Amino acid sequence: MSGVFKSIEMVGTSSESFEDATRAAVKRAGESMRNLEWLEVVEQRGYISGGDIREYQVKVKLWFKLEGNDE
Repeated sequence: MSGVFKSIEMVGTSSESFEDATRAAVKRAGESMRNLEWLEVVEQRGYISGGDIREYQVKVKLWFKLEGNDE
């Protein structure tokens, strides 16, 4: 899996779980980017209201392979 990669950071949110928040960020990135190959969850946090978790939030780093770099 050689080549050159570029990374970006995104924040995903969900009212259900950290996993759903991660999937939301990856799905959205995939709508406008090609060659996504890796992800790293950098941060997790949640919003609490009335003693309940109302929103899950994750910051993810996503890597995509630059085209024309198949070594």
